[in-house]
Amino acid sequence: MIEPLSTSSPKPASSLSSSVCESQGPVLASPPAVPFSDRDAASTTATDDGTDLFCKDVLAGLTAEPKTLPCKYLYDRAGSELFDQICELDEYYVTRTELAILHDSLDEIVDALGDDVVLVEPGAGSGLKTELLLEHASLAAYAPIDISADYLETVAERLEATHPSLPIVPIAADFTQPFDFPEDELFSLYERVLFFPGSTIGNFVPEEAVRLLHDWSKLVGLGGRLLIGVDLEKEAAVLESAYDDRDGVTAAFNLNLLDRINETLGGDFDVSQFVHRAVYNERLRRVEMHLVSNASQTATVAGVPIAFRDGETIHTENSHKYSLNRFERIANEAGWSVDRVWTDASELFSVQLLTVQS
Repeated sequence: MIEPLSTSSPKPASSLSSSVCESQGPVLASPPAVPFSDRDAASTTATDDGTDLFCKDVLAGLTAEPKTLPCKYLYDRAGSELFDQICELDEYYVTRTELAILHDSLDEIVDALGDDVVLVEPGAGSGLKTELLLEHASLAAYAPIDISADYLETVAERLEATHPSLPIVPIAADFTQPFDFPEDELFSLYERVLFFPGSTIGNFVPEEAVRLLHDWSKLVGLGGRLLIGVDLEKEAAVLESAYDDRDGVTAAFNLNLLDRINETLGGDFDVSQFVHRAVYNERLRRVEMHLVSNASQTATVAGVPIAFRDGETIHTENSHKYSLNRFERIANEAGWSVDRVWTDASELFSVQLLTVQS
């Protein structure tokens, strides 16, 4: 049985990570996550940060108490392929439900967005959700944001070929940190609308979600808007099966992170001695993904020994679920008002249009 993790910050990580990893930059005691829960394209963001940053983040998380790993590192090539399979599972309602909402309410959504807007997408999605808006909304430009310049170049080239009349303005930035729009007249001439589909906002604890949304409110300014996907509260059994499917695809996705550490950082994890666990933490209203050690054991990462107790976990991802009222409070605290909400008939998921009020 996994005890719910505390919301307090982990204890400081060992300083060993700065000496065994190649560069001598600061070690993060609680590495910031760049989450990708239900990304249309689980992109190369995590893989393009470099082995050195991966090393330091991994050692920081594994030498903290409790042990954690940033969920962005779930998405190497193998992880991305597994995530694509997850999106097709019967149990994983998120992707198909949001797509159905966008299809069913497309005319209303496009009308609400208005004419000649610059669509700005943190996370550089390149799948069906983005394509729906690129095809049907009245856009002055599309600006994908991703930390990986190489990935952005690939996205831009593909979109310029399929949408030759639409200006594509890629922005290389970490969208979880404050950034500025490039000096392009499109951003001053036309209204900017952020598009953040999927349930990615749920990967942030509420305090982090407020900070992120507040930063974005300052980015787009008074009257700026955000079209966002928000996963809704539902029965624990539905949530836990969505994150722990009977075919074991999500388990393979989570365990792949240990394989990646072994291959990239010279780790010696015995992956067979860890199991995937997804639990709904009712008090914090979130699904938590863990890797659970089945024995007292020690693994070595980049020459650093990491001891595990029998039953000890590595916390790899959160996915917070919201009621409509509770998410509205989050939005209001960050300076946004909720103008429109679209849901499916069963109210499993929502697509919401927010406007900056302060």
